[in-house]
Amino acid sequence: MYLKTIYEMADSLAPFALSKEYCEKYNAYDNSGIQLDCGGEIKHVLFSLDLSKAAIAKAKELGANCIITHHPAIFGSLTSLQEEGAGSEILECAKSGISVISAHLNLDCASGGIDDCLMKGLTNGTAEQVMEPLTQGGYGKISSRKETPMNGFIAELRETFFTDKIVAYGNKAVKKVASFCGAGMSSEAVSFALESGADTFVSSDGKHHLIKELFEKGVNVVLLTHYAAEYYGFNRFYQKFLKLLKESNVRANLFTDERFL
Repeated sequence: MYLKTIYEMADSLAPFALSKEYCEKYNAYDNSGIQLDCGGEIKHVLFSLDLSKAAIAKAKELGANCIITHHPAIFGSLTSLQEEGAGSEILECAKSGISVISAHLNLDCASGGIDDCLMKGLTNGTAEQVMEPLTQGGYGKISSRKETPMNGFIAELRETFFTDKIVAYGNKAVKKVASFCGAGMSSEAVSFALESGADTFVSSDGKHHLIKELFEKGVNVVLLTHYAAEYYGFNRFYQKFLKLLKESNVRANLFTDERFL
């Protein structure tokens, strides 16, 4: 199996066209797709949220010659590739014959993608409103759940997302949740949550002035680590991919970087 087929499998689960649509519709930037093609048949694929040195080391250990990431291996412009500096990870992959595909905004926004999975993990419900809808899926969700005391909600999240690194503000019972995967705490997201009547706002990488605004307006704020919030859905993407690879000779593994959970 060649990289083109691996790319097509990823596209069937999270269409790369969604990334382009999102960027054009919401004035964003992304770089999803094939990041590096070293040629040859793909024998073993490693799935990793990031193209980190630890992930590359694991790929070498397993004999994987392809890595699929969520966060783009190449995001901004690279003016040079250096062994210790900008582009060092992609350079190491090139030297080692490891091809790389990144599925970023398309995987965030796809139906059943990372943003959807975050919502499911928080409420086990369906999206009642979507902040930034696309032709399929979208980003930013409002979803209702069985009313739960705040301390019980946090206890559930520790178990569901396999993390103790949770920052929480507020003590209202949780019934209506606004959720945004990744660094989703923006002024637009805060306005969307408030206008939708959410009692709890969940995201990562929170900005103090926005936390303050939500908290002072009576909305709980819960911040998961960026890694924990997105690994949850990335793991499910990996499980779906395994089913596509079932009849092939291509092996696959999921890399978990527990330092960030």
